[in-house]
Amino acid sequence: MSTFYIPLVFSGTQVIKEIRKWVYRELSEKNRFYDDSILITMKIVLILCFLVKIQLVLCYGNDTFTEELLIKPLFSDQVYAHFQFAVTWDKDPTIKKYHHTHLFPRALGEIIERHNIHELHISLTGGLWRYESWGYPVVDAAPGAEVWAWFKPDTVDIDQNWKLLANTLSGLLCSSFNFIDVSNSISPEFSFRPRGSTDWTTVNSTWLRYASLPREIVCTENLTPFKKLLPCDSKLGLASLLNSGFIHNTKYHSIALHLRPICRTETCESVSLELQLSVSLVYDYAILGTRNWSFKKLFGQGLEGKCPLSSRSNIYVDLSTSDSKKFDLTPTPDEVVTSIRGGFVNKYALYHISPNFLSISGRYEDDNEIFVKKPPSLYANQYLIGYGQERGGIVSKIYNNHWSALEVVLLQSIAWYVPVYLHTLKIVSNGEILKPTILKYIPGKQRERPYYIEMVLNLPPLSETLISVDFDYIFLKWQEYPPDANHGFYIGSAVVSSYLPLAKNFTGLPQDSSTIYSSFNASRSGYLVQVRTENMVITLPTPDFSMPYNVICLTCTVVALAFGPLHNITTKRLILKKKCETTLVQKLKLKFETIRKQLVKSKSD
Repeated sequence: MSTFYIPLVFSGTQVIKEIRKWVYRELSEKNRFYDDSILITMKIVLILCFLVKIQLVLCYGNDTFTEELLIKPLFSDQVYAHFQFAVTWDKDPTIKKYHHTHLFPRALGEIIERHNIHELHISLTGGLWRYESWGYPVVDAAPGAEVWAWFKPDTVDIDQNWKLLANTLSGLLCSSFNFIDVSNSISPEFSFRPRGSTDWTTVNSTWLRYASLPREIVCTENLTPFKKLLPCDSKLGLASLLNSGFIHNTKYHSIALHLRPICRTETCESVSLELQLSVSLVYDYAILGTRNWSFKKLFGQGLEGKCPLSSRSNIYVDLSTSDSKKFDLTPTPDEVVTSIRGGFVNKYALYHISPNFLSISGRYEDDNEIFVKKPPSLYANQYLIGYGQERGGIVSKIYNNHWSALEVVLLQSIAWYVPVYLHTLKIVSNGEILKPTILKYIPGKQRERPYYIEMVLNLPPLSETLISVDFDYIFLKWQEYPPDANHGFYIGSAVVSSYLPLAKNFTGLPQDSSTIYSSFNASRSGYLVQVRTENMVITLPTPDFSMPYNVICLTCTVVALAFGPLHNITTKRLILKKKCETTLVQKLKLKFETIRKQLVKSKSD
């Protein structure tokens, strides 16, 4: 009898088809005799297949999976590619266990159950998103690693669950989340409100934990387990384009995971579980060698069809830059979608992925410079001031390019080894002192908690606002320095949050949806943006770690030089050498030799 196997990515209907083919193949083999027992067995197999199909429909028909890719040529000689994967599970609220899942990753479900998670947001990012040149990304992310989670109100010990969650995520994504603990975690009041089906006005921020690891390096070992969370892995669909060799050769790359509950209906009587997985990439034309792009140049290979488990597999190409820079697409898009959002009109080329779909390429008509049209309405920077090894300062600069005032929330989490002083806080906007509407400050405690500053500001129109605070350099214990102490210590990026009245340079997803397609013609009263600034590196007073090495080397050298003679003196036996006796003939030879030498010397004189 022949071997039978079923790929894991097959749906229930495909499983039945494969079993049916196998049965027919067995029955059609020549020179084989089947008795009644074998035929009865075949009938039983078909009946079981029918029952399995019914079970699959009943158990797994309540979740959906979508995959999308957005390609957007930027105005600053880069091209932006964003992969958006979404799994929505209409989970029965009476079922508390996550042991039986279909498209939803079981490993993540068990984490939710074990640690009593309500919402979970993770990002691993290499590089810095340039808001002033690139606009706003689909998904914001801070440089390095960032994680924040909302726990359910009935959680007994949030700090303990937070620590265990960080350790679990470290193993799940092969990252350094295990370094997260209460000493580098905070509970922001305004910046990170629940994104799912929760009345955030009644939510207590004590259920929230936020932490960042600005020194985290994102590499291939993070991408591999990330792709395994997808229903089709990286074998089929858009995930097959996630080639690690090309992804990490970009100017900016970020992978993110967002888990939240969402309402199934407008009345929110029932709730579904939504998982968003995204990959954001920015390619530089200087690295590609040309402004013309294609799947081969961006991802190193073509597309291997759609994921059979996906209900939507689309590719979108933003045509907004073609107004000033014409480019041609090959093949011709299936349709062109016009999106009017927040007073701005954008056009997108839409491709429906078919089994024979391979690649898309964009070719520009000329090689003229691509200039930035206009900077976004809101962006920020962060940098250090001061000199020496005694005192310094942190400055955050927020730009409001909108013609009306904007209300923003600034969040800063500063490590405990950088003591800041609230009385030195200064806020200056266009040369005038600006007072915050709300100011939250929790002083840090050495080795126990970081410094937490969160404020609500009303920025004047067309303004530049400087927020500065002074700090001291302190001494650490020698065990607390990292392996490369002279490289410096990282301070995480500041987070600026606001609701923009216009969708200028905005490509983010609506808060009530998870697909790129739903963002078309999705005008709202306001658009939530979160801007992350640069990380900072400070150099604390560092001891000379080479001195112990020098002392050890000197001590070992002295001991080695002294050990040899001492060992010889203490271990060797001294024996008196006997005086040897010479014969008469030897004495005569010595006498003649002495006379000869004297004669030779006298002649030479």
